[in-house]
Amino acid sequence: MIQPPLASPGKVLRSQWESGIVMMPGAFSALSALAAYKKGAKAVYLSGGAITNNLLGVPDIALVTLNEMSGVAAQATQVAPVPMICDADTGFGEAWNVVRTVIEMERAGLAGIHLEDQVMPKRCGHLDGKDVISTEAMSSKIRAAAEAKRDPDFVIIARTDSRGVEGLDAAIDRAKAYVDAGADAIFPEGLVSEEEFEAFRKAVSAPLLANMTEFGKTPLISASRFNDLGYQMVIFPVTALRVMLKAIEEFYEELLETGTQAGWMDRMRTRAELYETIDYPSFSNKIY
Repeated sequence: MIQPPLASPGKVLRSQWESGIVMMPGAFSALSALAAYKKGAKAVYLSGGAITNNLLGVPDIALVTLNEMSGVAAQATQVAPVPMICDADTGFGEAWNVVRTVIEMERAGLAGIHLEDQVMPKRCGHLDGKDVISTEAMSSKIRAAAEAKRDPDFVIIARTDSRGVEGLDAAIDRAKAYVDAGADAIFPEGLVSEEEFEAFRKAVSAPLLANMTEFGKTPLISASRFNDLGYQMVIFPVTALRVMLKAIEEFYEELLETGTQAGWMDRMRTRAELYETIDYPSFSNKIY
């Protein structure tokens, strides 16, 4: 059902992580966010990579715009009443761009965003060949973001990609500097073992977000294990998109070979099930 976003989603998210790790399935549209919510997700992550792939059909190389990202976020928060964190890449530019990014993302009804310290154009955090801006330049962006937010509970998460560029110790040093600059939480990207996640937790006092992407540099680690390691949030950014793409490619292949969808009838949502997900009866029965 379409409804105004949560009044203070950042406050809700902060309350959630006080009770244990918050699992955040990755979504890339209003419908996928709604599906996650309907299946019990208490929070949702809007992946920049997945939104870019889904919306534009191109790689995650900073081709998506602020308006496109905040537009998807606004659509998602209107149908799924749970706190959402959205990928804001490098803030779509320098410090003043970051100010506008925070304003637009907060207006979209999000609980928070994460900003990364890569050089533009950014790359997927689990690919080689990345580069990072200076600690001072990123700290400036974080200060701009912290000052721009209207709701003090809006969560500014600083993502550092420096593990793969400068090493773990440098990533930890950067994280501490970003906290000093006003970051509410830290997202250490591209860690390669449980031991590194543990070392990061021991060294950094702020809330931490773990990225449990697949086919990357991080081994598969369960949410319960991240909870044991002391992390507050864990995201699964592109998993649902990969599952969807595999399914629709297999379907298209068979459809084009056979000319019928008959073999897929028990592998799709029925009309009634789709209508249930999107709350069709609520729209039909509502009279103003």
